[in-house]
Amino acid sequence: MAALPIPARELFINGRWVAPVRGKYLDVVCPATEAVIGRIPAGTREDVEAAVAAAVAAHKSGVWAKTTGAQRAVVLRAIAQKVRANKTALASYETQDMGKPIDEAEWDMDDVAGCLDYYADLAEKLDARQGSAIDVGMEEFSVTVRREPLGVVGLITPWNYPLLMATWKVAPALAAGNCCVLKPSELASVTCLELAGLAGEAGLPAGVLNVVTGLGADAGAPLSSHPALAKVAFTGSTATGQRVAQAAIANLRPATMELGGKSCLIIFDDADLDKAVEWVMFGAFWTNGQICSSTSRILIQERVADAFYAKLKQRAQSINIGDPLQPGCRMGPIVSAAQYERVRGYVQIGLDEGATLLTGGRRPPSCPRGHFLEPTVFINVAPHMRLWKEEIFGPVLSVSTFSSEQQALQLANDSEYGLGGAVISADAERCRRVAEGLECGIVWVNCSQPCFCQAPWGGVKSSGFGRELGEWGLENFLSVKQVTTYVSDKPWDWYSPQSKL
Repeated sequence: MAALPIPARELFINGRWVAPVRGKYLDVVCPATEAVIGRIPAGTREDVEAAVAAAVAAHKSGVWAKTTGAQRAVVLRAIAQKVRANKTALASYETQDMGKPIDEAEWDMDDVAGCLDYYADLAEKLDARQGSAIDVGMEEFSVTVRREPLGVVGLITPWNYPLLMATWKVAPALAAGNCCVLKPSELASVTCLELAGLAGEAGLPAGVLNVVTGLGADAGAPLSSHPALAKVAFTGSTATGQRVAQAAIANLRPATMELGGKSCLIIFDDADLDKAVEWVMFGAFWTNGQICSSTSRILIQERVADAFYAKLKQRAQSINIGDPLQPGCRMGPIVSAAQYERVRGYVQIGLDEGATLLTGGRRPPSCPRGHFLEPTVFINVAPHMRLWKEEIFGPVLSVSTFSSEQQALQLANDSEYGLGGAVISADAERCRRVAEGLECGIVWVNCSQPCFCQAPWGGVKSSGFGRELGEWGLENFLSVKQVTTYVSDKPWDWYSPQSKL
């Protein structure tokens, strides 16, 4: 597929393309070629102030907050249709911007449209839930519940799924009736700017969705600490998430944190090893290994370890690495030069710590330029090693062995993270026990990484708090109001008039 030119866009504030106040821009660098292919605005505090002001004005006007769920659903579905109509271009922009294979990017665009449609459905159902009654056990009172938008919400999103992760936040926020300021990662902002334009074309009122691109310190920090926000939702690293959460709580505002992970996949000796290897590959090398929920730790039962290693090595070496714009590519480049050096540094750390390099760990000979790294597998990784403990965020897999179910769970749970976990076994009862025993927010049984917008997503421990997607994602952006009405004809008569006698 030929590369499509990256559109020249400004910040999107109050329904218009607006140049950044300080007039600065950031280069868009294609990680596959290392060439500058465009630019994005380098927004700063002044631009964040303008975007928040536009969102506050839109919220106070009621142009979105006072609409019905059914009315909001019409616009959400129109945005979904715009995404579908522009799928080819959006996928091309995303692949050039952050390096994921075009087949994956196109799949992501389908998921973006599906997520918008899903929250359109929930917006419609929200109308029927308004005024739901609560039995308080006293016939004198009628108690009902309203679900209302929070107000203006700040959304800060990552670079690994630029448009999809943004949609995970934007769709439920809009479905609930909120106005939004979106700050995407400076490493991959192109499709988020396009989303803003498409939403305007689809009929979203001005000021309801604003997009400010720029560096985290210049744009993300002033957004997360802005006192006019009703909520902050963040996806990114644990270290940055801590700062964002602290900024929100300083204003006594709620925050949803979807942070890092070091998820573990446990494979028992009764598993079909060919199927297990396929899920290991998908769980660790999808999106070039740059997934917060990546099952980058593998525990294989000792009896079948050698056979598993042989199959895994063969499959890892067969991955089609190269130009991510070409259909059939299954691994593209790492997102940036800095991340590339970080991941390569972990390869060296693994060697220095004494882990065994089974395959990979170098630049593919067929890719002389770009931030490419072969799918990398280390075996004999001990629990104390940094490879086992730290989130790498690249195509690096760490494998260890276990003898018993109890030991496997202990090793899997001995982590500061708790986003995802997985188990592969032919024994359904064992899978149930392990799923219950894993300390994480998401468990996959006989698979790894499938994600559905209808199901909750989020972690425990240092992987964050709160849940996105599903009905839980909508509830995150709603305020619950109790309405109590005295319906009796009798006087309350707590303070009875005193007799004059």
